Parts: sequence; C-alpha cells; structure tokens
Amino acid sequence: MKASKFLKLTALTAILAAGAPAASAASLTLCWAAWDPANALVELSKDFEQQSGEDMAFEFVPWPNFADRMLNELNSGGKLCDLLIGDSQWIGGAAENGNYVKLNDFFEAEGITMDDFIPATVTGYAEWPKNTPNYWALPAYADVVGWTYRKDWFSRPELQAEFKKTYGYDLGVPESLAQLKDIATFFQGRDIDGTTVYGAAIYTERGSEGITMGVTNALYNYGFEYQNPDKPYDIEGFVNSSGAIEGLEYYKALYDAGAPPGSSNWYMSEDIDAYKSGQVALQMNFAFIWPGVNADENVGGDRTGYFANPPGPAGHFAQLGGQGISVVANTDNMDGALAYIKWFAQPEVQARWTEMGGASAMRSVVEAPGFADIQPYNQAFLDSMAIVKDFWAEPAYASLLLPMQDRVHKYVIAGQGTAKEALDGLVKDWTEVFEDEGLIK
Repeated sequence: MKASKFLKLTALTAILAAGAPAASAASLTLCWAAWDPANALVELSKDFEQQSGEDMAFEFVPWPNFADRMLNELNSGGKLCDLLIGDSQWIGGAAENGNYVKLNDFFEAEGITMDDFIPATVTGYAEWPKNTPNYWALPAYADVVGWTYRKDWFSRPELQAEFKKTYGYDLGVPESLAQLKDIATFFQGRDIDGTTVYGAAIYTERGSEGITMGVTNALYNYGFEYQNPDKPYDIEGFVNSSGAIEGLEYYKALYDAGAPPGSSNWYMSEDIDAYKSGQVALQMNFAFIWPGVNADENVGGDRTGYFANPPGPAGHFAQLGGQGISVVANTDNMDGALAYIKWFAQPEVQARWTEMGGASAMRSVVEAPGFADIQPYNQAFLDSMAIVKDFWAEPAYASLLLPMQDRVHKYVIAGQGTAKEALDGLVKDWTEVFEDEGLIK
C-alpha cells in the first residue's frame, strides 16, 4: 500500500498534534496503519518487551486516514511516534525534512546489512536518494500488486472448451496482459451457477492513489518510464512515449471490457469485497490480502489461485507496495527505538514475523528451502517481488501523484480525451512540479 497525499500544515495539524497522546521516555510507541498485520506485530513485539523491559504502545490508524494523520504528526513535530512504519513514498520527504533518523552508522555498529534483504525492498523502503547507500528505514513489510483468480471456475470443462474455441488457447493463468484482458472479457456478464458475474476488479479509485497504483501495472509493461535514465527529471518522450500511450489505452480497454458495473471508484477494500462475494473472476490487489482470501469460507482453499502481474509487450513489472520501519527523529526514547530496530532485524524474529501474518523482506526467510510451497500464494509473491517498480519517492511526490490520479481517472473512467492527451498533460504537470522544486530550469 501507498500513502495518499501530503497535507499542508493547517489549524487541523495543530489540533491533531495537540490531541495526540505523547509517548513518554519510559515507553515506546510504534505507529502504523490499522490492519491485520499490525495486530500480528503487537503479538510479535511481546517478545521484545520481555527481552528489553520496554513498555510498548501502538497507534494504528485506518488506511484512509493513515497518511494524513502520520504526515501531520511528522510535519508538526509531534511526540506521538517513536517508531513509524511509513509508506515508501515518504522516504524522500522524511529524509529531506529531518523527520527520520539516518540509520547508516547504527546499522554498521550493530552488524545490520541491507544485503540481507530483498534488493527491491531496500531501494523502495529504505534508500534516499534512491540507489545510494543512505538508509532511513529497515524493510518491514514486503508487498506488491498481484492477482487472484477463481481457479474453480477456470477448471470447469464447459468453460474451458468455450474459451478455447473463442480465443484459440487454453483458459488458465494469463501469460500476458493481452490474455488477461481476454479472460476478463470472457467472464464479463457470464452466468455462473445462476449468478451474473464479471471479469476483473481493478483499481479505479480517484481520491487518493488507487487508479495510479493500478494503471502503473499496465504502463510499466508497455514502455512507460518516469524519466530519462541518463538525465534525471527529463520526462518528455518517456512518460508520454508511444508505448506508455498504448499502456494507458490498454487499462481503459480492460476497464471497459471487464470491470463490474459501478466500479468507477474502487480500491483495495472494494476489490476484496467483489472477489469474496463471488462477483468477479479476477482481482487486482496487493499481496497482503492473499492470506485472508486463502482462509475465506467462500473463495478460499483450492477455489482460488494466485499469479504475478503478467508481462506486456515492452517489459514485465508490478507496482511495489509495502513499507519500512523508521526511527522518528523527534523521539524522546532514541535508545529504545534503536533497540527495537536491532531486535526486529534478527533473522529468527523475521521468520516469526512471516509465520504470524507479516511479510518479511529478509532473504533468509523468503529464500529458505520450501518457502515457496508453504502457502499456495508464496510462489506468486516471490515472482511478484522479483519484478517490482515504484512510483516517485521525491519529497514532492504528492504533487506528482495528484495530477496523475486526475488525468488518468478522467481518461480511463470518464472517457475524456485521448490517452495521448492525458499523458501529454501529465508531462506538463510534472514539469511544473520539478520546476517549482528547482530540480529543472
């Protein structure tokens, strides 16, 4: 998951900061989003409390409010959080603004090496500037956009025969984005056991980050690049390349051909609900939902399969999710916060973290013999984490996110203009942001 947006400091910021309970030096408060993995972390952290004598407290905020609340807390200099599991997009701003403690010296002193973690998660969750050995977090929760599908529906002989006759290949896990669209189209409006079902629940939400986290899974694989690899912030011809335009057209075609009626503003929870209630054959979502899907009484077990985002004509990528854990620079309990990072970085703790419902990014955990077979979704997770790519992590990332949300939604969902016009407009928007930041002249 990603964060929604930065908020400028307002009177609301002051109210939130004043109303939040301050963490005392005798306790250690960890802040994160309110979801099942956070509950697992509470249980895991009981071992740290016993070993360290620290009194742990937790502040968990529902995802729709998480970014606003936590970024307000950081920007206002509040004392609520000693440790923060924050979104990967926050790294740039938090580092530049002095909100997070740089951890390089601590890692070196304690023998903690980033070589022990999946490289993409180090880049995504810990580094600023990107691709430099400057670390502001420890990878905490590995996540990525992937797919679930109704394996039980796909295995029906009559549907297999009809699909093969229509498309000329076997109905199964799609080998390309083009095949994924064929499958979504095939199931759209189909009768399954007396119920009308639809093709694919995809990300379309406009207000925060949803449609961006969805459309990038197509854009990347059709040739979209954030910038010229040889010239930072040079985006003309990369953001709006011919391949990027084709990728945006693909996402609109997927929505038009296979999305359920009324799904014009859907994100994680709506996609989960549609899939678990038997409305769709395919679901786009972050991998954090897979354990819950596997355990669901309606669609779990052998009824569901999992796969990585399929390749497109120009590449094979998936949108990175997940977070790193950082020490808040304003903490009154620096020793306790660093002790927690040291404890959490232990391989045996990381192994228990995954067993209890977390998602470790430590290589000794995910590369352990047999890991891929422990759960039916583990192989898809490994395949997905091997192809991740992330959105901007610039300090001004919110100013980059909002116009993308607006322009992509207007084209894909509202049908306004062309894909080229949408991406040309995005180049204009982003260029203005970089000019305002003094990054280009």
